[in-house]
Amino acid sequence: ELGKRAPRWIRDNEVTMCMKCKEPFNALTRRRHHCRACGHVVCWKCSDYKAHLEYDGNKLNKVCKDCYHVIIGCTDSEEKKRKGILEIESAEVSGNSVICSFLQYMEKSKPWQKAWCVIPKQEALVLYMYGAPQDVKALATIPLLGYTVDDTPKSADLPHSFKLTQSKSVHSFAADNEELKQKWLKVIHLAVKGET
Repeated sequence: ELGKRAPRWIRDNEVTMCMKCKEPFNALTRRRHHCRACGHVVCWKCSDYKAHLEYDGNKLNKVCKDCYHVIIGCTDSEEKKRKGILEIESAEVSGNSVICSFLQYMEKSKPWQKAWCVIPKQEALVLYMYGAPQDVKALATIPLLGYTVDDTPKSADLPHSFKLTQSKSVHSFAADNEELKQKWLKVIHLAVKGET
């Protein structure tokens, strides 16, 4: 179907990095482009290919490297390297997760920041954190087993916050409301005990 039908475009605000090379976008140097064949958001380096697309009257369109190779029928001789632990697409795990949502996150004395958090079904003891729901690489993972959960917010914390602590490692999270906080705590309380 590639090139025969117009793709569903991933919105710019759903990603924080190129969906092909994983280079982070920033306001100054990284413009976002859409592959006209698959709809993914990519950086300028990864959108530097053109192919004739049937759905657009066989006009030459900007496409990503992967789609270019498929459309022109060229096989990429590079063997697919094994994905690292962080290189699991958010959309891949979010669609098959125990729980996923945006949470505020704070580590050590850094400021609170918004993160797309996911606990996938196939790894129900690991919390993946992404910058946005369509990112192709996690910013961090937290193996939940053995963590202590503190769900009483301190006065400096956001009202619906909770903490995960293990030895000197402290991760603070805050949900938008009490109902969402309780949903996360229900799953996390099981995971820290090794239950799924």
